[in-house]
Amino acid sequence: MPWMRRVGAGAGLVAAAGLAVLGAAWAAGDSAAGRAKARRSCVACHGLDGLARMPNVPNIAGESPIYLEQQLKAFRSGKRTHPQISTAARPLSDQDIADLAAWYAGIRFR
Repeated sequence: MPWMRRVGAGAGLVAAAGLAVLGAAWAAGDSAAGRAKARRSCVACHGLDGLARMPNVPNIAGESPIYLEQQLKAFRSGKRTHPQISTAARPLSDQDIADLAAWYAGIRFR
């Protein structure tokens, strides 16, 4: 059925366009700025390298920037709560969050 191929191709184009938009959003974060911000607020628990310093803290190095941004925004808004993270996330701007996500997402281990 030819119409199904056209719909499938159209859906693929829509998905590709969506990924391009998301890719642009990921690129909005400045990794160097995120590193500097991480030094001020994240290192005590997550470390500058994104590897947890305590057993009940997750490793965030190499995590998806979209996931990191979503979680920080959820902590900032109160949709998700944790005594330390909620307090640390509350004053963060969208740019701060994008920068932190870019820094931690960009960490790669060999």
